[in-house]
Amino acid sequence: MTLIDSHCHLDFPDFADDLDAVVARARAAGVERMITIGTKIAKAAQVAATAERYDCVFFTVGTHPHEAAGEGAEDFAAIREFAQHPKCVGVGEAGLDYHYDRAPRDVAKRVFRGQIALARELGLPLVIHARDADDDIAAILTDEMGQGRFSALMHCFTSSRALAETALDLGLSISFSGVVTFKKSAGLRAIARDIPLDRILVETDAPYLAPAPHCGRRNEPAYVVATASVVAEARGLKPEALAAATRANTLSVFPKLESSAGRAH
Repeated sequence: MTLIDSHCHLDFPDFADDLDAVVARARAAGVERMITIGTKIAKAAQVAATAERYDCVFFTVGTHPHEAAGEGAEDFAAIREFAQHPKCVGVGEAGLDYHYDRAPRDVAKRVFRGQIALARELGLPLVIHARDADDDIAAILTDEMGQGRFSALMHCFTSSRALAETALDLGLSISFSGVVTFKKSAGLRAIARDIPLDRILVETDAPYLAPAPHCGRRNEPAYVVATASVVAEARGLKPEALAAATRANTLSVFPKLESSAGRAH
């Protein structure tokens, strides 16, 4: 069974002491590639350097909604520059987070729209963070798609079925994290069961949200196997079939992931 962890944060301090071992465990578990996700443009060089250390690791560059009011959050020239890197496969993570509201909402919306425009301009997929902001996320995505199509992925999906349907109608894909394995997540498993098979991705969001049976531990890319198994069970598929589908879908969403593999450092 071969999988791709479509969203993790390998540059975070949680992995500073044993990153080589973390990557090795992922490979041993059948995780052939990992995408480490940018959250702050000022740290993009660090994210890129993490990807450069390993043939199997790629990265994105962007501004997380928590950082939308921070210095350099709209340094779109820097995003354009990093996007030229052979291992930069996407923009983000971008979006809205009204659970923590760490940036004024009007600022967060502006930064989100700016990154949508960049994803459209650069021809790279946008990685979207959505938390407790379903209506505004849906409205912005619908409006922006009307201004010109772009590729995007709803990462760590925990939102409503209505937002899932809007995303699918707009041509987006949806990624599920360890949250889908939690006992309280029956509704989320039902969404994972019902969306088209060619739109599903899996991820860890490591070091956060470790799936059952690893709950409470630091998450790491090897654990994406557990998440994929639960999604497979929800859909009545063998894990190998779900793995094959999500791998193909990830390569479809992130086409540069495949074209860059041969030029990895």
